[in-house]
Amino acid sequence: MRSEKVKKGFERTPNRALLYATGVTKKGMKKPFIGIASSFSELVPGHVGMRELERPIEKGIHAGGGTSFIFGVGAICDGVAMGHIGMHYSLPSRELIADMIESIALAHQLDGLVLLTDCDKINPGMLMAAARLDIPAIVVTAGPMLSGNYMGVRRSLVRDTFEAVGLYQAGKINRSQLECLEMEACPGQGSCQGMYTANTTACLIEAMGMSLPGCGSALAGMAKKKRIAYESGERIVELVRKNITARKIMNENAFHNAVAVDLALGGSTNTVLHLPAIANDAGLKLDIELFDKLSKKVPHIVNIRPGGEYFMEDLEFAGGIPAVLKRLIPFLKDNLTVSGRLIKAIARESVIVNEDVVRSLKKAHHKEGGLAILKGNLAPDGAVVKQSAVDKEVMKFKGKARVFNSEESAMKAILGRKIKKGDVVVIRYEGPRGGPGMREMLSPTSAITGMGLSKSVALITDGRFSGGTRGPCIGHISPEAARGGAIGILRDGDIIEIDIPKRKLNVQLPERELKERLKKFKPVKKKFSGWLERYSRFVTSASKGAVLE
Repeated sequence: MRSEKVKKGFERTPNRALLYATGVTKKGMKKPFIGIASSFSELVPGHVGMRELERPIEKGIHAGGGTSFIFGVGAICDGVAMGHIGMHYSLPSRELIADMIESIALAHQLDGLVLLTDCDKINPGMLMAAARLDIPAIVVTAGPMLSGNYMGVRRSLVRDTFEAVGLYQAGKINRSQLECLEMEACPGQGSCQGMYTANTTACLIEAMGMSLPGCGSALAGMAKKKRIAYESGERIVELVRKNITARKIMNENAFHNAVAVDLALGGSTNTVLHLPAIANDAGLKLDIELFDKLSKKVPHIVNIRPGGEYFMEDLEFAGGIPAVLKRLIPFLKDNLTVSGRLIKAIARESVIVNEDVVRSLKKAHHKEGGLAILKGNLAPDGAVVKQSAVDKEVMKFKGKARVFNSEESAMKAILGRKIKKGDVVVIRYEGPRGGPGMREMLSPTSAITGMGLSKSVALITDGRFSGGTRGPCIGHISPEAARGGAIGILRDGDIIEIDIPKRKLNVQLPERELKERLKKFKPVKKKFSGWLERYSRFVTSASKGAVLE
């Protein structure tokens, strides 16, 4: 066991003395040491219920013959951090999470890890750590939130709070209705109710084989989730004994399957950042072109908010990710999972309860997958769009650029009703380096939708979007403005052309003028200190997963 480096031999007397001081027994000293990386936080609704899951995980570890140790990992709620300086810290926190788990696991020579997580950057950060460490690991995601309810209608965070801001500004709802929505949209613990980033990544963790079957959609606060937590605790000890390490599961087949499921679900654009970053720590290269290659083959069969009207609870009751895997058997590559079973066996034995929530391939919502990679003179290294959340009439869009150097200035113009039909809102200097931290533009996109402009206004950015974004919104434009990318030389009135079916994103400028502008271009440099300043110096492009070099 790895832990023998800190507990075996006479020379480790001081080490054992300190471990005994934590309450470890002599029998416990001989068992595998299992770390429970808990991201419990009273600041994050997806994480407030984790104390209820830590105990069954501990009980499962002890029943399996291990000794458990809980340690804390930070968590940021993107919804709370949205729209102000806080969002600069969200994506960078992914790296801190991975680094912290690596530090604790190696400093204490843990034999295995149970990773208790739920929300946007915590999920991929924990998987990055598991891939980097390559020790036995299993993930328990705390689960989606139940839908809210107001006036007899099911409610969700994005539609009924973020977009409600635009509705209120447009005079379509009054102040009393707005206040009722903010009270009723999020009824309790869990990750937000749609196929946003948290739930997308939870589902993909299961699809990769790093969670037990059913974990990705099992609802927060339910007994099923506690049973999964207990069984995960038991199972990690077995993984340690058999030395089934993270990279034996997170291989090329696992990433292929994750991308396929992502496209079938119409998942968040943020996965185009996170899956390559996890692959990088697993010693693999995941090119973003794989998303587009598979998108032309794998249809969009599950349509949950923001693009559709279903909620995560509907997917859970329809059979969860195993049901989705059953539909996708022709596209899956067989692979081992933490359960000890092969992914195709899990798929074949699953049951599809609702044929509309998890549609057949022939009755797909869209023939192509949920995401598309666009390229052109504005994004030679690529850009990303959630095409499953774009209406047919705006899959092709041409309009005049309205250029802003920050999210705040764009929001001021949107809420001030200065954006008109036919405009393309350009938000730049919000990329990984330029932001820094690649903030999510959910507030601008939701305001545009709430004000009734989602079919007549487009938005492009070198920042990124929440999984809750819908409409013709193009993110991750690479290279970003801070790296000298063409988005940095755009001017008000330039004609922007978006063609999602043809995967094109261009500014209509003569080649000579484009080159001349780029030659004269000097990117704006923002002043930050501390962690953000260091992050901006070492972070790579969004096209590479925004990992640190």
